[in-house]
Amino acid sequence: MSTKIQSNTLSTGLAMFSMFFGAGNIVFPLAMGQYAQNQNIYAILGLLITAVGVPFLGLVAMTLYDGNYKDFFHKIGKTPGFLVALFIMLLIGPFGAMPRVIAFSHSTAKMFMGDISLPIFSGISCMIIYLMTYKRSRILDILGYFLTPVLLISLAILVVKGLMSGDTTGSSGVPNVDVFFKGLWEGYNTMDLLATFFFSSVVILCLKKELPPKNQQDFKQLVKMTLKASCIGAFLLAVVYIGISFVAARHSEFLKTFPTEEMLGQLSLEMLGPYAGIIAVVAVALACLTTAIALAAVFAEYIHEDITDYKVSYHTALIFTLISAFLMSTLNFSGIMSFLAPILTFIYPSLIVLAFVSILSKLYNFPYIKAPVFATFAATVILEGYPIVMGLLK
Repeated sequence: MSTKIQSNTLSTGLAMFSMFFGAGNIVFPLAMGQYAQNQNIYAILGLLITAVGVPFLGLVAMTLYDGNYKDFFHKIGKTPGFLVALFIMLLIGPFGAMPRVIAFSHSTAKMFMGDISLPIFSGISCMIIYLMTYKRSRILDILGYFLTPVLLISLAILVVKGLMSGDTTGSSGVPNVDVFFKGLWEGYNTMDLLATFFFSSVVILCLKKELPPKNQQDFKQLVKMTLKASCIGAFLLAVVYIGISFVAARHSEFLKTFPTEEMLGQLSLEMLGPYAGIIAVVAVALACLTTAIALAAVFAEYIHEDITDYKVSYHTALIFTLISAFLMSTLNFSGIMSFLAPILTFIYPSLIVLAFVSILSKLYNFPYIKAPVFATFAATVILEGYPIVMGLLK
């Protein structure tokens, strides 16, 4: 593999980390570490399964479909596949992940910027996202070469300082199994599997552009490059998750008095003081910005190409996306999570099964896709919906 291709694979791996790493990837490891304390290792195992392993399982599946999410989702039927894709796009776009990263950024930034209102902060954030997104060809270059290294350095400072300070990790008193499943659940909340289905096409195109034209259809080489880039992204995510969660575990007594979305900012103030605490703002702003850029571009492209069949321009679709995200972000972080949490509970297991059986189908001609996916969804609805129904009937 040439030096140029190796460099492109590295850049793509960094961009993958940056696109996946958003508000949820900071909030939920912190909350998990504070909860797990001396049993954080069990929580980390659960988190790494659903927040690292599952999204990259989805990326492998999408690579086998050459990043074509239509072919992927149509395996469960044309109409169900279209509806599932649309629903996921709405969740990772302006009605879920995008407003969540904006609201989280506000929760942390207001500690250093004064009592700036959420609507004003959200409006400024959306304008910045627009300026970074309207020229689509520069998105991955910005993410891979500039923002990601700065983000990693900022987080490294926070983690090292956090591990060197704080008290000895206390005892949570929670059974190991409960802690493990807490980690699994927090991995769901990152929503990275949902993003994988649509980010994959950007990743694959980025890897293809450095191959000679005659080799761009070399399926084995492309899969090999994708796996290498995925390993880079997965490794970085895992290291950050482990570091952040153990910092929270060491400072669990201090953090227990703060809402989840304020933990990072408060922890930075405690460890670094009011001036050096700006590092936390930089880390959060970059994490949120890089994710929001990718989400805005993907959703606007989806409206432009798939929903309106090029009748609505990319620019118009981007403006619609940002206006919707702005309105949703005014619900604040806790309000958005109250909206998202039950939805993720119902849809995540069946999407994991879809990714898994799709890989089996491509590699081993596994003939069953619809039955396992629909059966998993039905079982989830029954298991999760029954307590809800019984609670309403009481």
